Amino acid sequence: MVQPSLSGVLTSVKPRTTALLDNPLRLSFGTSIQKREQTSYCKDVRRPVHPLPLRQRIPPRTWDTHMHVVEPQQYPVSASAVYQPSAHTLDEAVSFESSLGIENIVLVQPSIYGTDNSCLLDALKQIGPSRGRGVVVIDPANIEAKTLLEWHALGVRGVRVNLKSVGKVLSEHELSETLLQHAAVVRPLGWVIQVYIALDMVPMLERIAPQLGVKVCIDHFGAPDLLSLSLADEKPFDPYSLPGFSSLISLLRTGDTYIKISAPYRLSKDKEMRDLEMMIREFLQEAPNRVIYATDWPHTRYSGVDIEPFTELCLRLCGDEPGLAERIFRQNAEELMDGKHS
Repeated sequence: MVQPSLSGVLTSVKPRTTALLDNPLRLSFGTSIQKREQTSYCKDVRRPVHPLPLRQRIPPRTWDTHMHVVEPQQYPVSASAVYQPSAHTLDEAVSFESSLGIENIVLVQPSIYGTDNSCLLDALKQIGPSRGRGVVVIDPANIEAKTLLEWHALGVRGVRVNLKSVGKVLSEHELSETLLQHAAVVRPLGWVIQVYIALDMVPMLERIAPQLGVKVCIDHFGAPDLLSLSLADEKPFDPYSLPGFSSLISLLRTGDTYIKISAPYRLSKDKEMRDLEMMIREFLQEAPNRVIYATDWPHTRYSGVDIEPFTELCLRLCGDEPGLAERIFRQNAEELMDGKHS
C-alpha cells in the first residue's frame, strides 16, 4: 500500500496557533543519538539547579506524546461520557506546550468523545502532519479503508483501546478479540495500538501482543493502582511488587511495545515521585528505546497540576547517559509514530 506523504503541511491555521508552527519539524526517523551537555540537579526534583528555564533545556523538537483538545460546545461529548469536561482548546494547548518548549504534539482521543474523532481531526488539520500526530478511537467493524487513508494523510498514526477511563474489565479472550480486530484494520498502515488498561491486566497483554503484528503503546506507566509511598517510608520502592509490572518489563524488552511515562498525578501520592522514579529507572535500564514522555494535558478531572517537576525528573534521570534525553523526548516518539512496522 502506498503511504501518503508526510511532507505536506496544511496552510489553514488559526493565527494564534502559529507559535507551535514557526519552525516546521524535519522528521528524522532513525537518526543516530547525538551527545548533549548534561546538567546537575539537586535531590528535590521540584527545585532544579540550573540557570536556564526548562523550555530552554528540553531537547529540540520534543514530542508531547499524549494530550487532548476538548471543546464540548462545538463538539458535544458522547451521551455515555463518564465525566463532563470544560473546554480546552487548541490555542490553549499551543500556549501550554510553548511554555515548556515543546514543539510537537500527539493528540489522543479522550473517552468522552467515543468514536467521534471530529474534534481531534479538526485540531490535527490546523497543526499539520509535520508537527502533529493523532491517535483515534474506532469501531474496527465499521470503518472504511478510505477513511483511514484520509486520516493518515492528516497525521493519524494509531488507534486507542481505552478500558481504564471507563472502568471496563475484559477477559483475556475478550481483550484478545478486541486487539486482534483493531490490529487487522491498522496493520496495513503501520499504525500503533495504544492501550489504556490496568497494570494487573498487562500479563494478558503479554500473551496477546506477539499475535498482533503491530506496535503497541501502553498509557500512563501501565496504570498501576494508586501508589501510596509516603515520606515516612524508609525502604526503597520496589516496582516489581506491583502485580503486572514484571510482564510490563518483559513486553518492553521483547517485541514492539512502548510505555508512556505520563500522568504522575493520577498514580502517586508522593510529592517527590520516588515511586515513579523507580519505575522510570527500570524502564530506562531495560528498554531505553521503548520509553516516551508525555504531559497528559489538560489533566482531565484534575486541577492545579504543574507538570514541570515531573518533566525535570525525566530530564534528570536521562542525565547520566549521553543522548538518552533525545531518545525519551523525541526519537522514540518519532519511531513509534512513523507509520512503519519494524
